[in-house]
Amino acid sequence: MAVACVAVLSAWGGPAASAHGTGSAHGTGSAHGTGSAHGTRTSAHRTRTHAHTHRTLPFSAPAGFRTTAHLRPGPNLAPGSQPSALPTDVLIADRNNNRLIIVNPQGNIVWRFPKPGDLLPGQTFVTPDDAFFTPNGKDIIVTQEDNSVVSEISVATGHILWRYGHPGTPGSAPDYLDNPDDAMMLPNGDVVLADIKNCRLLVLHPPSHSPLEVIGQTTNSCAHQPPTRWGSPNGVFPLSDGNWIVTEINGDWVDGFDLQTGTVLWSTHPPGITYPSDTNQVHGNVFVTADYANPGQVVEFTSSGQLVWRYAPTGAQALDRPSLALALPNGDLLVNDDWNHRVIVIDPRTNKVVWQYGHTGIPGAGPGYLDKPDGVDLVPPYSLTIVHRHAMLGPQSPASGGG
Repeated sequence: MAVACVAVLSAWGGPAASAHGTGSAHGTGSAHGTGSAHGTRTSAHRTRTHAHTHRTLPFSAPAGFRTTAHLRPGPNLAPGSQPSALPTDVLIADRNNNRLIIVNPQGNIVWRFPKPGDLLPGQTFVTPDDAFFTPNGKDIIVTQEDNSVVSEISVATGHILWRYGHPGTPGSAPDYLDNPDDAMMLPNGDVVLADIKNCRLLVLHPPSHSPLEVIGQTTNSCAHQPPTRWGSPNGVFPLSDGNWIVTEINGDWVDGFDLQTGTVLWSTHPPGITYPSDTNQVHGNVFVTADYANPGQVVEFTSSGQLVWRYAPTGAQALDRPSLALALPNGDLLVNDDWNHRVIVIDPRTNKVVWQYGHTGIPGAGPGYLDKPDGVDLVPPYSLTIVHRHAMLGPQSPASGGG
């Protein structure tokens, strides 16, 4: 059922009313395509594994809503923000500031990359757009869309451990990418990602610089014919049943996908979306996607395209090209509102913003400021790949070993 938007925080001000129509689900799901993934497998064995335990982070972090319930907001949060809206700290890919930061529920930066000395001579780190912890909590996998690389960064040392792609040089040959997005490390150490402008999905096998699996035709002419072709895929996220969900920009498509067999399970249109971004699972058969548009929206829907909930305030409260929404354990949504330069938590029961880091519409790099944040994750053990760790199945391999 659609829910009308009622009130959100204004930019550094109090709640402001915002009415929004309920809308209707317009897309219907359909079974689509059962062909298998094609491409070459460069290695028959996966030897890079991770321990089943995630390490202690080099900073203290809250561990659940009980530990944040009585925290007081700091001066870097928007007025009205409640630290109790988060169960732990938030990893933010702060794109135009060329950095990753971890912000605690009170609005303090507790970790950042790169710090002086983190990058080796000749290394660069620019335009991070999505970043996720690895399944053991030790490292962060970050895609740099406009720089054509994906990197693995140690949280403890702040060093780049592995990088695939040539910085600033897009391509489609081995060790080349063209607008890579949303890289996820599997428990066995392989990495799954969308390679947008090459119209394909990839499975990489660190430290190798050749793809383990190419899923879809490598081309610059993207089209919705999964799994043989993909319509500009911009996200591939794990589901709790061991399958994956792929977002295709072209035509507003979202696909349920069995990565082990290369089978498309279903395809649907997120209802009322113009530019779907980074669809992922809320729970069961309910999924969430961000509409990378101005004004933008966040929509929950089912695999048949039925609308569950829509958040699309207008006027001063409008979202501006949000690119990712992640469900928190209590059902709230953590959203990076890219062009509004903020990361927010939305309570879908009240349609209010209950936590905000960043000044709405004002870019910056100082405390409390962001500049086009393009990705978020929670700190372990609430991070996306740790939550899905035991259900992350790669091609033709069970999710075994690793962390």
